[in-house]
This record gives sequence, C-alpha cells and structure tokens, in this order.
Amino acid sequence: MSEDKDNIENTEVVDALLEDAAPAGDAVAEKIVALEAELATAKQDILYAHADTQNVRRRLEKELADARSYASTAFARDILSVADNLSRALAAIPAELRDDEKFKSLVVGLEATGRELESVFGRNGVSKLESVGQPLDPNKHQAVMEIPSADAEPGTVLVEMQAGYMIKDRLLRPAMVSVAKKPD
Repeated sequence: MSEDKDNIENTEVVDALLEDAAPAGDAVAEKIVALEAELATAKQDILYAHADTQNVRRRLEKELADARSYASTAFARDILSVADNLSRALAAIPAELRDDEKFKSLVVGLEATGRELESVFGRNGVSKLESVGQPLDPNKHQAVMEIPSADAEPGTVLVEMQAGYMIKDRLLRPAMVSVAKKPD
C-alpha cells in the first residue's frame, strides 16, 4: 500500500510539474514558431537580395557592352561631315575634268579615299541608310519637303538630300529627304 501511496504522490507531483510546465511549454512553442517565421523571412530576404544583385550585375554587363559597342558614336557622327564633303566634291567634278589627264589622278585619289572611308565605316558598324524609293520612316528619315508626284505613292522618299547612317542597330544620323505627295 505504501507503494501505491508513493505512486499517487509521484503522479500528483508529475501532474503539478506538468501544469507548471505547460505555460512554459507554450512559451517555448511560441518562441520556436516565432524563430521559424524569422528564419523564413531572413531566407526570403536573402533570396531577394541575391536576385537583386544578379539584376544589377546583368544591367551593368549590358551597359558595359553598349558602351563598348557605341563608344565611337560621337566620333563617327563628326566624321560623317567629312564623308558628306568628300561625296559633294566628287559629285561636283564635271565629266570633262574626270577625263583630263591633269585631274584624272586627283579624281582617282578622291574616289579611293571615299572607298576607304566607307570601308572604315563598315569595319566599325556604321552603315548608310537606303532611303530613295522607301516609305518615309520617321525613325530613320527627316522629311524636309514634299514634292507633288503622280508616279510615287504619297509618303515615299523621292530624293535624298543628305544620307542617313546607322551605327550597329542605332540611328547615327537621320537621312534628310524629300517625300512624295499627291499632286494638287
């Protein structure tokens, strides 16, 4: 009997301890839940920071590639006036002077210079726009005037007054053009 009495007393002590521990157990469980939520938030923050870092890295790599590709834009734009002047000079030479022996070597040298300049443009990604006969594209052409024409559709480029150029896939300079319009 004394053994039963001890068991009852032990059970009462254990129950009392469990009752005292129950609130403490709830606090521990709450603390564990809070820490798990904090851990999940920290993991999420790390993932966002990693993704943000990757986006910044990709954007910087693209900007660096663009800077390399288009670094010569200002220089190319300045050289276009030289190409324009050379083309005008060649166009201004009359046919009889082209055949004259005194001027023939000068004309050949100017033409060779023009070809070399176009070759340099090509190697650096600068290309001339084809405008005549094309529909007006405000992204590539600057319409300076309209010419009445029964032969061409309205909005078609008839005359190119100044050549337009692209550098790779970007517009370097728009072509200055005359565009067809319906005759009056």
